[in-house]
Amino acid sequence: MRCHQVDYQVIGHDIQMVEVELDPKETVIAEAGAMTYLEQDIDFEAKMGDGSGGVMDKLFGIGKRMLTGESVFLTHFTNHGAQKRRVAFAAPFPGSIAALNMAELGEEVICQKSAFLAAAYGTQVDIAFNKRLGSGFFGGEGFILQRLRGDGMAFIHAGGTVIRKELRNETLRLDTGCLVAFSGDIDYNIGMSGGLKSMLFGGEGLFLATLKGTGSVWIQSMPFSRLAERVLSQYKPTIGQDSQ
Repeated sequence: MRCHQVDYQVIGHDIQMVEVELDPKETVIAEAGAMTYLEQDIDFEAKMGDGSGGVMDKLFGIGKRMLTGESVFLTHFTNHGAQKRRVAFAAPFPGSIAALNMAELGEEVICQKSAFLAAAYGTQVDIAFNKRLGSGFFGGEGFILQRLRGDGMAFIHAGGTVIRKELRNETLRLDTGCLVAFSGDIDYNIGMSGGLKSMLFGGEGLFLATLKGTGSVWIQSMPFSRLAERVLSQYKPTIGQDSQ
């Protein structure tokens, strides 16, 4: 196994966190600021990237993360004690955490760039650019994705409820903001949602994400952008009146 084998427990319902159990000398990597608590003997260090690859690979990966506005640092948590210890991570907004067994998913998952939370050490976390320009112009974050590679556990987070759908040489269309992740064998593109009348008056947006092939797709019920838009629409008049 290339990745450290970590045990875990997803805790909570509406606003979840994941508690990762580390054996001595085991390490888990996470996005900066995701840690909730850690037990004694676990030390953490901010490092550039996921720790994989040679010098040129690391520099190239750092350059891509800077270009897309992502932090170039990931935090590495290592158990330096003689007993099992635990560290927990939480999502930055209300939602759910999905645990991905990468060994069962072809060792590659593509996710929205804000979805990655944590992973066993050895997991490669890279930026992936969608090859189709239509996905970039109309897919919101769909042009800039994250590619996770490895054979250990990885954890992603999303808004609301997260469901997993299995495609068997099938096609699935969904709201671009509701797509969280998909396995590496799935083909991803952005297409028109329908006829002109449906696009203008159907209330489902102008474009839909289209996924084709065989593999797994993770979908979120409440993207953070949609939640923020609803909250802002409810409180914006009040804020304006208070400032007068």
